[in-house]
Amino acid sequence: MTVPVLSQPFAESSRGWIVVSAAFAITFVGFGSAYSFSAFMAPLAAEFGGSRASISLVFSFAGFLYFGLGAISGPLADHLGARRFAIAGMALLAAGLMLAGCARSLGEVYLAYGLGVGGGIGLAYVPVLAAVQRWFVARRALASGIAVSGIGVGTLVVAPLAALSVEQFGWRPTFWILGVGAAIVGVGMALLVRDAPRDATANAHDRDASLRTMVLTPTFLRLYLACLACGLGTFIPFVHLVPYAQDHGMTASGAAALIALIGAGSTAGRFLLGGVADRIGRDRFLVATYIAMALSMGLWVSASSSIGLIIFAVFYGIFYGGWVAVLPSVVADRFGTAKLSGVIGLLYTSVAIGTLVGPVAAGLLFDATQSYHLAIVACLGANLMAAAIAAFDNFRSSPGPDLPNMSTTVDS
Repeated sequence: MTVPVLSQPFAESSRGWIVVSAAFAITFVGFGSAYSFSAFMAPLAAEFGGSRASISLVFSFAGFLYFGLGAISGPLADHLGARRFAIAGMALLAAGLMLAGCARSLGEVYLAYGLGVGGGIGLAYVPVLAAVQRWFVARRALASGIAVSGIGVGTLVVAPLAALSVEQFGWRPTFWILGVGAAIVGVGMALLVRDAPRDATANAHDRDASLRTMVLTPTFLRLYLACLACGLGTFIPFVHLVPYAQDHGMTASGAAALIALIGAGSTAGRFLLGGVADRIGRDRFLVATYIAMALSMGLWVSASSSIGLIIFAVFYGIFYGGWVAVLPSVVADRFGTAKLSGVIGLLYTSVAIGTLVGPVAAGLLFDATQSYHLAIVACLGANLMAAAIAAFDNFRSSPGPDLPNMSTTVDS
């Protein structure tokens, strides 16, 4: 594996790890709040009416924005810096959560939660994630894994607490509590985000290459298609696993605990598998994560008891976490770091489309058949397709950044 030159003493400095800690907090607050949405599905349906498909659309709309908006915030952050986007994103997240708690109709939930939570994460996530990549080379996947492990820890901690709060206090106060937490923790830690100096993170050719040139390469197209296929099923468990488990006899709190288990597995995957990816090859590891997520869907569709669902949740969480950790590092390896926010932001529009379509399609399939079987099998097939595309990309792509005449590299 070869990557652009970066001064190792600079890259491994304490400043880089401070940015990692800030990114951890931002992903903890942002995605912890977002992935607790499953706890709100039943009370929102009871309050405003609607099918599972219509309630799922709230999450899908937000998910579309927090991945799709990176196509705008990413390129802008390459020029303006990640810090201001992190601060604005966390402030918008806090406002959206608190306004969702004041909603008087499902349409207002769409606006408050969708625009606030989706837009807030969309402003902050890609710029902060790219900022982390720029501080590291040899331990890039490890640093990325620690940064995004905030997603897993947030899911592990926030989802069950949100479910408990909904049971004890109701869904409106729970949204307000989450909003206050986002304002204090999210905005506070966003102040610590710093970009690495540009001349330390990219060689001359990397800086001169246009974003348009990068995203028109065959490698980008293959990465995009693989992420799109995977993204169609990635977030279906976060929306539908709780109602699925309740349909199979689990209590509301027990079903919500499955989301926490995904978070626990995801945290372990991000911490442990990022380092593994650095050692065995990040591109090979990406293929392995797609295959493992497909296998986990096989566990879900065959689960006939709470034990089976627990095994699925842990296994899926581990390799979902590994995928989230390694993907930005693969992008940095292939395209360099000068335009990294822009490349990641455009790549994540594929996940945005998958997030918008997948959970709603699963809800429609359930409404039509009263079963999640077809939706889960489709997720399995989509992940196998993603693995095949990624494996083909590894076969066709040359090592290092996918830019013509990229010169100086260093072995990682």
